[in-house]
Amino acid sequence: MICLQSLCLCGHKDCFLFLERTNVPANLMEVKTRMPNAKVLSEKQAIVASLTEKLQGAAAGVLVDYKGITVSEDTALRAELRKNNVEYAVVKNTLLRFAVNNCGMNELDDLLNGTTSLAICNDDPVAPARIVNDFAKKLGDRFTIKGGFMDGKVMPLNEVMALAEIPPIPVLRAQVLGTMLAPISGLACVLKQIAEKQGAPAEEAPAAE
Repeated sequence: MICLQSLCLCGHKDCFLFLERTNVPANLMEVKTRMPNAKVLSEKQAIVASLTEKLQGAAAGVLVDYKGITVSEDTALRAELRKNNVEYAVVKNTLLRFAVNNCGMNELDDLLNGTTSLAICNDDPVAPARIVNDFAKKLGDRFTIKGGFMDGKVMPLNEVMALAEIPPIPVLRAQVLGTMLAPISGLACVLKQIAEKQGAPAEEAPAAE
C-alpha cells in the first residue's frame, strides 16, 4: 500500500488517499479512499463551528507560537488571561484554517504552521495582544506572536505589536482623568496662594525708642 498524500479527493486534510495494487491485470491500480468515521468527522465539524463562532464574536485576537513554554509558565499565562476575560486555547492548524476561512480572514492561512494557540477577547481589543506580548518579552523565542486580527480584519504584525503596547483600560482612564484634572488642580493652587496672601496679617510697625 502506497500513501500518496494526506489529502482526500475532496481536499480535506483529515482524509487519506491510498493506492493499492490488486490482482487485476498488470498496470491497473485501484484507488481506495478511507474517510474518517462519522463520529470523528462530526466532532471536528463541531470544533470548526465553535471556533468560527468565537472568532466572529471576538473584538480581537492573536495567534501564538508556543513551542517552548513550560507547564508552570503556561499556567501563569492562562491565569493572567482569565483574569482579563481573555479566552486561550491550543488549536489544530487544520481546524483553525477552516474557521478563519469561514470568517473571511484567509490572510491568516500562512501563519497556521508549527505550534499554534489562540487568544481572543470579546470586550477588550487590547488585552489579548498586551498580555501575550508581556509574556513573550519574558520568554523570548519560546513564545512569540504570529499575527492577529481586530473586528474581523487581519492586522499586520507591526500593528499587532503596536496594539500590545497600549496600557490597560483602567490605566488609560486614570491617565485621561489626570490630564483633565491637571488644569483644575493648578488653578486651585493659584487661588489658594492668592487667598493666603490677601488674608495674611500686616507686619507690625517697629516700637518707638
